[in-house]
Amino acid sequence: MEVLRERHFVNAVTSEGIFKRVETPVAVYCGVDPTAESLHLGNMVTLMGLLHFHLAGHQAIPLVGNATGMIGDPSGRSTERVALGQDALAKNVAGIEAQLERFFARGTAYASRRIPDLDVGALKNIKVLHNADWYRDMNILSFLGHVGRYARVGTMMARDSVKSRLQSAYGISFTEFSYQLLQAYDFWHLYHHHGCRIQLGGSDQWGNITAGTDLIHRMPLSQKHSTGTISSGDECGAEDAFGLTIPLLTTSSGEKFGKSAGNAIWLDETRTSPFDIYQFFVKSADSDVERFLKTFTLLPLPQIAKVMVEHGSAPEKFVAQRLLAQEVTELIHGEDGLQQALCATQVLFGDRTTSLRDFSAKDFADAFALDKRMVSLPRSSVAGKQLGEIAVLVGACKSKSEATRLARGGGLYWNAEPVPDSKWVPSIDGGDFVGEGTIGVIRTGKTNYRLLRLLAE
Repeated sequence: MEVLRERHFVNAVTSEGIFKRVETPVAVYCGVDPTAESLHLGNMVTLMGLLHFHLAGHQAIPLVGNATGMIGDPSGRSTERVALGQDALAKNVAGIEAQLERFFARGTAYASRRIPDLDVGALKNIKVLHNADWYRDMNILSFLGHVGRYARVGTMMARDSVKSRLQSAYGISFTEFSYQLLQAYDFWHLYHHHGCRIQLGGSDQWGNITAGTDLIHRMPLSQKHSTGTISSGDECGAEDAFGLTIPLLTTSSGEKFGKSAGNAIWLDETRTSPFDIYQFFVKSADSDVERFLKTFTLLPLPQIAKVMVEHGSAPEKFVAQRLLAQEVTELIHGEDGLQQALCATQVLFGDRTTSLRDFSAKDFADAFALDKRMVSLPRSSVAGKQLGEIAVLVGACKSKSEATRLARGGGLYWNAEPVPDSKWVPSIDGGDFVGEGTIGVIRTGKTNYRLLRLLAE
């Protein structure tokens, strides 16, 4: 818990007893509703908290809300979510489940390269669960009879997520009003059937989390209390259940990140590429970078402090931002993803810390796989051709005369080097191509790029 506090993961706890409870292994969960096919950076903050518990030897339980996802959490929203159809929901669930598996696999691999003496083999397996599994055979009457009798309407009305909506012109539907009871039952079920004692969530989840701890202490495991009498924690025989909320991800200016904010940075590489993740973090403000290093990486805190001192002496070098971008990209997308991001960064921005010759043909192919600026041509169609002709072939110039004018003006580049004569002929077998002799990078002006990829025949 001290580690979490030092890394800005603790917003509030339901009881100080949580500090004693985590001294021995315990099951911890956080839930994710499948409202999209991919998780985003806002979700990652909570998942990083769960990853810390996992690496400390606790049982981590990521819960996919394929039941609650049909309802929609009103927390932090001014309007009701659009209801998902069964096909869209199933697609989202499959995408998020696979992503959770990847995140913890890559996160654990990343941790093994950052934390000395980490015994990965001794860590508990991640347990991905679905809350539809315990709602599937429960109808509305059984839910109200089984769970609803232990819910106090006054308490439910007092939740911030409900009060804010009641005060708005839009109001709140009964469907959304009941969401807190479903999330409460999730915690109750995990408490009794999976030994879960701690729920993690964003700071906007406080009401839903405390609804769960309250239900655990009110509702017994057996149904002998059929009269509807509210049971105390002692009567239920329940140990303490705890909640921990994590600050929502914002910049120092207060800007939020996520789908609702309209600026989501997705963890799915087909939505936000490793290059774009890298660029997002390398552009972090000086006022944010230290907090982000503590939150989104597993670098030792003394190393972060040392980097911040170096950054403070020469902020124009962006030492802290570059380190942050590399660490987060590797954590999310693995070492291959980081290599792709560095490759694309070198091609598009000429990062002086690397060279085009540091990258393989696969690095270029992966980094620009979905980018229309990469043009693949047979070797025979390029062999012996002048650079001006090649520039026209790949669409970097409209004509050879344009290439000639650019070259004379210092605006035609081959593999990051200016070429003064457009009639120069790159040698296919003489080392003029990078990426194991298969890639030529043409730049015209400051920002217009084309990558020529030679294909074997």
